[in-house]
Amino acid sequence: MVIMDLTSIQDPSFLKKMSVPELEALGADIRRFLIEKLAETGGHLGPNLGVVELTLALHRVFDSPKDQLVWDVGHQAYVHKILTGRTSQFDTLRQYNGLCGFPKRCESDHDVWETGHSSTSLSAAMGIAIANELKGRADDRAIAIIGDGALTGGMALEALNHIGAEKQNVIVILNDNEMSIAPNVGAMHNMLGRMRSSRKLKHAREEVETLIKHIPIVGNSLERSGERVKDMLKSALIPGTFFEELGFTYFGPTDGHDLRDLLETLEYAKKIDGPVLVHVITKKGKAIARPSSMGSARGTVSDRIKSSREKSLKVKSRDRVTRRSSRRRSRKLPRRTNA
Repeated sequence: MVIMDLTSIQDPSFLKKMSVPELEALGADIRRFLIEKLAETGGHLGPNLGVVELTLALHRVFDSPKDQLVWDVGHQAYVHKILTGRTSQFDTLRQYNGLCGFPKRCESDHDVWETGHSSTSLSAAMGIAIANELKGRADDRAIAIIGDGALTGGMALEALNHIGAEKQNVIVILNDNEMSIAPNVGAMHNMLGRMRSSRKLKHAREEVETLIKHIPIVGNSLERSGERVKDMLKSALIPGTFFEELGFTYFGPTDGHDLRDLLETLEYAKKIDGPVLVHVITKKGKAIARPSSMGSARGTVSDRIKSSREKSLKVKSRDRVTRRSSRRRSRKLPRRTNA
């Protein structure tokens, strides 16, 4: 079922009137469109198939461009471009004078930062938040969407420290798909892996404090005994303690493909003053990994991609054979003739 003509979208405000089932149907339409178009033009397909629901939820909960979305790395912003009125330009994606493969401020007011390189979004969001405060727009939110690979960059870690220390109104969306250009490695990656496998606690701090109060006999005295004991217990039970220690309110891990869950979590995050980190688990190449969810359109695109690759391989193979034959002919000595 096609929910709407994507080329008719001018801005994301229409999302606020849509029900969750309608948003889910729209997400399916967007995935079909991306697979169809990128089969012809090329582009970053996998990262964008993974952020369809997340992008819909962000534009549903926040008010872009009043609330500023910063994408890191910017190649995951194709869905954002569709929702901000650039669907008709996808035929020119990554071509001269065409639609840029990354956020581009000259294309739209909704593109506030040009993130062609990773790990810069958090510093940018920090600067945006400070500027909002100076302009008397402290209620406007700066939202940085950063991948788990980009989060390992030194600039990103420095910005986490700065945001937490200054208590700025910055919301960090950690788009955790376990991948960068190649599989991620290192201590940060390992820590996020442990957090992925932990149980989800949306209101972790409040829930654990309630749990402490209900411990038989000693619960009330523990609750009154001060922050040190409570923090020790929280560290043992709560995922995201690392980010809490940096000064962030942590939500997650949240299923990045469950729209109801995403909308609820982002609404909570929006109401909190100070730094917030929402840990979202997504799957890179979501529709390709589960082709049955795409219906017949998926098969059509697969056939086209397969056919295109086969033609390319045949041409390359024929060219190689031709070049070899030419080299062999050029190396042959002139035939001797008898006098």
